[in-house]
Amino acid sequence: MVAELTENARLVLAARYLRRGEDGRVTEDPAQLFERVARAIAEAEMLYGPAAEARRWEERFHTMMASRDFLPNSPTLMNAGTELGQLSACFVLPIEDSMESIFGTLRDMALVQKTGGGTGFSFSHLRPENDFIRSTGGTASGPVSFMKIYDCATENIKQGGKRRGANMGVLRVDHPDIDKLVNVKSDGKTLRNFNLSVGTTEEFIVAVADGGEFPLRHPDSGCVVARRDARALFGSICQAACETGDPGLIFLDTIARSNPTPASGQIESTNPCGEVPLLPYESCNLGSINLPHVVGKHDGKVSVDWEKLGLLVRDAVRFLDDVISVNKFPLESIAKATLANRKIGLGVMGFAELCILFGISYASEEALWLADKVMTFISCEATKASALLAEARGSFPNWKQSTYASRNLHVRNATQTSIAPTGTIGIIAETSSGIEPLFALAYRRINVLNQQTLTEFNPLFLRYLEARKLATPSVLDTVALRGRINKEAALPLDVQRLFVTALDIAPEHHVRVQAAFQRHVDNAVSKTVNLANDATPDDVAKVYQLAYTLGCKGVTVFRYGSRKERVLELGLDEKQYEREHFAKCDPCACRL
Repeated sequence: MVAELTENARLVLAARYLRRGEDGRVTEDPAQLFERVARAIAEAEMLYGPAAEARRWEERFHTMMASRDFLPNSPTLMNAGTELGQLSACFVLPIEDSMESIFGTLRDMALVQKTGGGTGFSFSHLRPENDFIRSTGGTASGPVSFMKIYDCATENIKQGGKRRGANMGVLRVDHPDIDKLVNVKSDGKTLRNFNLSVGTTEEFIVAVADGGEFPLRHPDSGCVVARRDARALFGSICQAACETGDPGLIFLDTIARSNPTPASGQIESTNPCGEVPLLPYESCNLGSINLPHVVGKHDGKVSVDWEKLGLLVRDAVRFLDDVISVNKFPLESIAKATLANRKIGLGVMGFAELCILFGISYASEEALWLADKVMTFISCEATKASALLAEARGSFPNWKQSTYASRNLHVRNATQTSIAPTGTIGIIAETSSGIEPLFALAYRRINVLNQQTLTEFNPLFLRYLEARKLATPSVLDTVALRGRINKEAALPLDVQRLFVTALDIAPEHHVRVQAAFQRHVDNAVSKTVNLANDATPDDVAKVYQLAYTLGCKGVTVFRYGSRKERVLELGLDEKQYEREHFAKCDPCACRL
């Protein structure tokens, strides 16, 4: 039995996940969807045990999803039990400095994206613009020019027939064309299907701190071809991010230190939202636990049901490992790399709602404590679950060359945890996205379902007001207009603190929340640091520097109002708010 769904959840399921016939009409309901997925994933159990056990796990997987205690990534929901059968969300594909590699990878990207996967690339191996080409006597057009070709191809590919593809484009900070990448989105039109990140090194961070020059190196020879004022380059990165949302940063040396399989290669890129750093041709399967569903009461006091959470973690790890076993990979090279390390990424959604249920403000020290406590438990339980699977099924094939071997820790999966954004599955689960704060108390999701707009008034906020007899027409109208609590709403201070929204939270606290989770996540964390419209490049610089200092593997900012078209908009009627606050804003593109 499927728990009751909201209208928005039903719309999302119908638009993206429910199967359709040749005439385009929906041919299954939500209950049948979860039955289809559970049955398909449990087929992996037949490889390791009797049919009766497979049936038992099918029932368990169905219960986890139908209750929405746990949901896997979108391709699994879309494709499990279908002829397509491609179940992974995240891919990284390599690009070397030759036309054969560049356009071979473009073909591979198309094959991945048509099945519902997102793709990440490092363009750092491509020679810079105007570099001499011996074979033709001509000059190179540079990595940014090829990003534009990839972007054009993505524009015309619909993932799994349901949504347009998404990419991550990374360029090392010491590449001679780094300035071209930094400023490529300034027109608000270019690379609309790409998130961009600068692959940042510790050498660069030190140069910025010291105020010295920083060498730019030819990607082939490694020879220094130019020098750049490090602070000026960092300033231009922060200026562009403030204006457009791109580029973010990924910290290559931090990622390298936690790479569990360094003998298998160097990690140079992540998936589109940054939560999974991957080796070339690797893919990863993600799933998220609905944190509000593990909240219980004991003697009238709210607490985490640790027993339920532990069971969910163990069974979710098994589910995700089974996904790898039944997956139909789009390329043989992807199958080989993925099966060698069997990476999974179990994460959470609904952290903001969890804080509210505990009576904790997201903007408080208590929220950092809660993040640390919950993710420590999940990480430990996920590792134990992977170790138990290794006993029964064997460690991942590259185990002997991994960092686990030095600890004599046998695990089934080279990575176990990751924090994904959970945009659409969060709607299905009816909770807040990933570890993000509430974006607003009333907002519109723009262009999420074939140009449809979903209007939402936070149900937890409504229930809370009603319980305290504060849901007056005046309060609701005021919050509906602005999307946030303001002075006109005249609500008590404790309500204002509890229902704090993304733009009310200090940017530094956004980073601290991300870092609290990252300390217990072996992949990475997808998190947006929301900035007010009047934020400056100096504010971005502080965020980027703090993220590095606190051990984050990457960081992304978004200044509200920095582009005309947004995925989320404050309030049910934002026109007056925009007239007051954004009249001088230039429309710019932002991160996907």
